[in-house]
Amino acid sequence: MPTEPVIFFDLDGTLTDPKPGITGSIQYALRKLDRVVPSQDELTWCIGPPLRASFAALLGGEELADRAVELYRERFSDVGLFENSVYPDIEHVLAALHETPRRVFVATSKPHVFAARIIAHFGLSDYFEHVFGSEFDGTRVNKVDLLGYAIEQTGVDPAHAVMIGDRSHDVIGARRNGIRAVGVTYGYGSAEELIEAGASHLCASPRAVLDHIHSSFG
Repeated sequence: MPTEPVIFFDLDGTLTDPKPGITGSIQYALRKLDRVVPSQDELTWCIGPPLRASFAALLGGEELADRAVELYRERFSDVGLFENSVYPDIEHVLAALHETPRRVFVATSKPHVFAARIIAHFGLSDYFEHVFGSEFDGTRVNKVDLLGYAIEQTGVDPAHAVMIGDRSHDVIGARRNGIRAVGVTYGYGSAEELIEAGASHLCASPRAVLDHIHSSFG
């Protein structure tokens, strides 16, 4: 069995800071629906979890959730997608991992069409073997399903894989698939949220992620 871990990175809140694009597009959708529009800071809890569920919570029910997602995508697909920035040192971390035999993937609840465009926009595509994401119809939006699919498609042994993400659903999705979960606290989830979900370790910076991988897996 290979001892080098297979690494799955979440996108939003882990590789990039998508706050302006995501929260701005949520505001756009709510405005179009003539609903109360919270500030961007008040919407940061929506970064990471499946979008439709966040809209259902914001709108007080399921009735307009699908329409809200459609409106969100109107803005996000052209504007919000690129209102985003790579966290400092992420490219250094990815470049260092690229020099090792490790297989590295993106695993995000965001539609893979959007995720792949973001990764390409920031010049990070060469660092990843594949970008796993959801479909526009909601297929694989749940991280449990997404990581299960990724394992099936790649043939990796979950016991030799690690998921790196900033929210509880990253950790839960990993653990349900037998994958070790490492939480990052520089994103949008709290240390308490990540620990409660079962993260095996917390990292306060991208460089700490690299140090942990090196120290834990050699």
